[in-house]
Amino acid sequence: MTRTPAYPELLDLIDERAAAFREAAAAADPGARVPGCPDWNAGDLIAHLGEVHRFWAATVAAGPSGAPPSAEAIGDRTPHGELLTWSAESTRLLLGALRAADPDEACWTWWGDSDAPMTVRAVARHQVQEAAVHAYDAQDAAGRPEPIPAAVAVDAVPEFLQVSLGSLGAWPHRPARIALSAVEGPTWLLDLTLQGATADPAPSGDPVATIRASASDLLLVLFKRVGLEAVTVTGDPSAVDELLSWIDNE
Repeated sequence: MTRTPAYPELLDLIDERAAAFREAAAAADPGARVPGCPDWNAGDLIAHLGEVHRFWAATVAAGPSGAPPSAEAIGDRTPHGELLTWSAESTRLLLGALRAADPDEACWTWWGDSDAPMTVRAVARHQVQEAAVHAYDAQDAAGRPEPIPAAVAVDAVPEFLQVSLGSLGAWPHRPARIALSAVEGPTWLLDLTLQGATADPAPSGDPVATIRASASDLLLVLFKRVGLEAVTVTGDPSAVDELLSWIDNE
């Protein structure tokens, strides 16, 4: 098990990764393609993350709700003026909303089908992952991708397993247990059954396959930013192929 950073640390990590994102985006040609998001150029990527930050700022500010905020509540999400200045303001709005909120207050999230909490704290945790992966994308577009910092990746991997995979519904293949083993130390188990993906199951039974790499490469494989050549797979590789295909289809 790994420790999720405390709430103030999560906000600091959002700020730090968003700054790294803008630094890399400034070095990229605005028309450069983003390898991890091939339909986007670097300008599209900047607009996307800014829109995400403004959406979640409004979501957090709305408080407990059974629905996402209205377009009126979100306000203008269209980039304007100097793009990186607009991006920085978007991050400022998100962090302002997160700092003003009770981290344990309920709010709307899209992951209601998982067993992850639907709270402000959970939004902050997810936004660390969002900013980190897109910082990598911006670096990749600039031709200088860097590993995601271990302090981010070792929490982003289990967050992805619980939130993103836990929201996908029933597993369409034979039941499988897969281990993701980080060279930094932690190992995470994932059970895949008709009931869906269960992160951190009871440790009974051996995994059919293990994926081993740095926490950064484990996360980047799950996000399809790097291929399996970046990791070591032991056991049944077909189970890993099925997992990545399942993610890709969603």
